[in-house]
Amino acid sequence: MMMTNEAGVEESFELTEETLKKYYELNIQKKRLEKEMNRIKKQIHNYLDDTLGKEQKGELKRGKYKAQRVIRSSITYDEEKTIKKLEELNLEDFILQVKRPDTEKLEAAMTIDLVEEKDFVDCKTNKLSQAITVKELSL
Repeated sequence: MMMTNEAGVEESFELTEETLKKYYELNIQKKRLEKEMNRIKKQIHNYLDDTLGKEQKGELKRGKYKAQRVIRSSITYDEEKTIKKLEELNLEDFILQVKRPDTEKLEAAMTIDLVEEKDFVDCKTNKLSQAITVKELSL
């Protein structure tokens, strides 16, 4: 198998037990590091909560390092309640009429031959994703 390295040069690649072992070990290290980072991040948040107040932005410096916390805010509306309120206030212009295919019903109709699947071939997209897992075998 030919692989392209970082410099864009193709090189021969053989998938060996050693390569799989390295991937497996690095994945374990990654999980361990993420767990430790999350633990420390929680400690930093707790410290900032105690010194600055909960959900307050700010920063602190220790030696050459600075920890900075930003607070992001996003507003969402409860769709059902908001639509009901808009209707009560005669503000229908503020309500979007969204046309969306009911793909579950469409697929079910195709299953029982109520709708011809061939009529919708150009409407469908099949997305594929790949995942790799490497586990250690007990030999």
